[in-house]
Amino acid sequence: IPSSPRPFQHPLSLELLEVGTETSSKYAIKNHLGQRVYFAVEENDCFDRNLCSPIRSFTIRIADNMGQEVITVNRPLRCNSCWFPCFLQQLEVQSPPGTIAGYVVQNWDPFLPKFTIQNESKEDVLKVIGPYATCGCFEDVDFEVKTLNEMTTIGKISKYWSGFVNNVFTNTANFGIQVPVDLDVRIKAVMIGACFLIDLMFFENSLDGL
Repeated sequence: IPSSPRPFQHPLSLELLEVGTETSSKYAIKNHLGQRVYFAVEENDCFDRNLCSPIRSFTIRIADNMGQEVITVNRPLRCNSCWFPCFLQQLEVQSPPGTIAGYVVQNWDPFLPKFTIQNESKEDVLKVIGPYATCGCFEDVDFEVKTLNEMTTIGKISKYWSGFVNNVFTNTANFGIQVPVDLDVRIKAVMIGACFLIDLMFFENSLDGL
């Protein structure tokens, strides 16, 4: 990742733990030492999960180790095709629950996965741009976090390659988030929401290229 005028904080390790195809997903969010700092549960119904995945609507509730909900991620049912640019993906992130922290908005592009990170007033703050190919065969896949002019990379959301056995025979996926240490804490919460959206859009039904 290119050098940045602002330092990076230690990355979060977002470990996604799927529990069956008819139950809600469960997640563990860890710090750079591997210690769990948050856990999350996805809420939806069987219809959405089985027939609408990976474009299903959901609410993800993120709680601390005391069980106190600290972040809520809401995703409406929307289109997942570049041929429908008026109805692309959006996420609303609340932190604390009930207070808007910001939004993740998919941008139309014929070649690259692109998203805009917005604040609580729907003002653009950052861009997230993925690679042309997201299959990630035997390697990590990086979605770069950039300034609004897309000229400077200040962080990344990474889907880590975890090996053939894990990717084929388990439902576990591992992500990392790197952002500047001085980034607004509300925008950091929105970046976690962006990580969930990227996983569901590009990796949930994938075997990482195998």
